[in-house]
Amino acid sequence: MAGNLEGAVVVGAGPNGLAAAITLQRAGVQVRLLEGRSTVGGGMRTASLTLPGFHHDVCSAVHPMAVLSPFFQTLPLERYGLQFIDPPVLAAHPFDDGSAAQLLQSFDRTAELLGRDGDVYRRLVGSLLPLWPVIADDVLGPLGLPSHPIDLARFGLKALSPATLLAKLYHSEHGKGLFAGMAAHSMQPLSSFSTSAIALVLSVAGHLRGWPIPRGGSQSIADAMASYFLDLGGVIETDVQVTTLAELPKRHVVLLDLGPRQLIAVAGKDLAPGYLRQLGRFKYGPGVFKMDWALAGPIPFTADACLHAGTVHIGGTFAEVATSEEDANRGRISEKPFVLLAQQSRFDRTRAPDGKETAWAYCHVPNGSTVDMTEAIERQIERFAPGFRDLILARHTMQPIEMERYNPNYIGGDINGGAMNLAQIFARPVARISPYKTSLEGVYLCSASTPPGGGVHGHCGYHAARQALKDHFPDHAGKVIAS
Repeated sequence: MAGNLEGAVVVGAGPNGLAAAITLQRAGVQVRLLEGRSTVGGGMRTASLTLPGFHHDVCSAVHPMAVLSPFFQTLPLERYGLQFIDPPVLAAHPFDDGSAAQLLQSFDRTAELLGRDGDVYRRLVGSLLPLWPVIADDVLGPLGLPSHPIDLARFGLKALSPATLLAKLYHSEHGKGLFAGMAAHSMQPLSSFSTSAIALVLSVAGHLRGWPIPRGGSQSIADAMASYFLDLGGVIETDVQVTTLAELPKRHVVLLDLGPRQLIAVAGKDLAPGYLRQLGRFKYGPGVFKMDWALAGPIPFTADACLHAGTVHIGGTFAEVATSEEDANRGRISEKPFVLLAQQSRFDRTRAPDGKETAWAYCHVPNGSTVDMTEAIERQIERFAPGFRDLILARHTMQPIEMERYNPNYIGGDINGGAMNLAQIFARPVARISPYKTSLEGVYLCSASTPPGGGVHGHCGYHAARQALKDHFPDHAGKVIAS
């Protein structure tokens, strides 16, 4: 159990705010966690967006990074009711001929199904599987002296390559398409350096830990984290809007699960001019147009693998996916957008009434776009699942500005908290020895705008909290892992 040292305020109860609060609390620092909405969660919330009885994940839905995260693996969240469900097919990528590439938890079977591209997959992904436990902390942390430099270099040589370059190693559209769908999670042009990193890490995650769905919705992850934090002795206050740092209770340190623009809003007049200028140069990536459906039955995908997949990458060939991602990053609207779709109710019957289904999807669009992508998204799904539209009972859409209104960290709908390009993977939001430190003494950033960036993994909050412990509570810095 945590000690009684008065010490910290954390603002924002998303995955990183919760991770920071837990890390500090179990190190013995008394933490007060403040959340602007009525419930904790940030990007981990579930709501009835369409019809009664249909439960939809508002933002994050499928969680490979949560189960792969070294930080999450230290949390006893199963004690608080968290259950993960593993679909038979982790991710499927359909093609117009009715076939589909697929990511399975079995590495050997995934490679086997790729046929002549199996050897390529073994070289690219298979060689990384034994490395991950060794390099995970370095990959999911700030730039610094690596603990295993040779192993990290072996990963980096592949990861820093543009996806367009590594895709040339594949011979078939199945191999190229599967790789494209993984790389497109970066929300960057596939010709950009480091886009292969996302593809490789997500593939490794699938084989080591799966791409699971939390039973009951993503809110269950947030609720379990909050319950654990409270049991450690932490305090949570909801419906607390923080407009200036002066409003916060006096504590030794403050950790903000906020992006650069929000930091400027609450503390701009107090920030050092040079630091303020650096924050102003921080770049945001494309936004997302998000959709949820209440359906009369399962999505009738032509490819059998898609019927058993928790996630379906809808975009066709590598060239089509690359064009869609290039469009979103160049301010253009794609006529055939790459669509990331999840069908949670196929494997979690708490999500919809008997005989009915839910579906969740989004596509990438230019930051702040106001174009309605409903028709384009549904046309893409219908392309690989004829009859999909006939099943729609109700739909709910969120434009980029609505995503930002829901979570102010999603500037222009950018759910990664800032562009995940090569310049901003580690130097986010500014280039500093510790990117979590602001120019204000005792004030730290712990959002996805810090390394390692977007995703439900908790490492932004974990590393920010460790920095705060090192700076202000050195006697407690060695107690970050609960006994």
